[in-house]
Amino acid sequence: MRLDKLLSNMGFGSRKEVKKLLKSGGVRIDGEPAKDGKEQVNPDTSEVTVHGELVEYKPYIYLMLNKPQGVISATEDDQHRTVLDLLLEEHLIYDLFPVGRLDKDTEGMLLITNDGKFSHSLMSPKRHVKKTYYAKIEGQITEEDIALFKQGVQLEDGYVTKPAKLVMLSSHPTTEIELTITEGKYHQVKRMFAAVGKHVTFLKRIAIGGLPMDEHLSVGECRELTEEDKRALFQE
Repeated sequence: MRLDKLLSNMGFGSRKEVKKLLKSGGVRIDGEPAKDGKEQVNPDTSEVTVHGELVEYKPYIYLMLNKPQGVISATEDDQHRTVLDLLLEEHLIYDLFPVGRLDKDTEGMLLITNDGKFSHSLMSPKRHVKKTYYAKIEGQITEEDIALFKQGVQLEDGYVTKPAKLVMLSSHPTTEIELTITEGKYHQVKRMFAAVGKHVTFLKRIAIGGLPMDEHLSVGECRELTEEDKRALFQE
């Protein structure tokens, strides 16, 4: 990889700014001054420093965000805060995007990455990756509702959802449930409950695949995924 491309990708400025940085003599490769941006460098084996700071090269980044309500799952918007507005400056050097989406008024677990293959693997209908939600519902959940969700619910447009697992958590004073689905149609959870005459008043995604939401993340906070986290995402 070209040295100027490495430095630019890791947030040390535009190609023009990196060129000035190199001329200043602040960049070293394995302790030796480096001034030619065209110089080839292997970030896995060479030690590149900028004013003594080690450049840690990561081509991809994977984040878990505890998304708040009122924030949209987009990379940019003229009227609303986006999930990227919540990230740390060190993360914004990457060309990030959300994996799937959560509605504006839905909170909880959202993954953000710059790895298109990773995103496709999680979102592909062929993978049937589970998404689990906690919700508060207006109306009482019946055994008939649970059985209907298990076989698939017909939505208002005629689409029949794939089988879903509906679990009652509490019925008094508020109806609380967990719902696990394997697809992600527009407003699907709300539409499924609307199909059985119920209304969702609060919705939070609490797990994707076998990976639960990190309980130590406050609303609006994020952290990088570990390798173990990434494996758990694809567990049944």
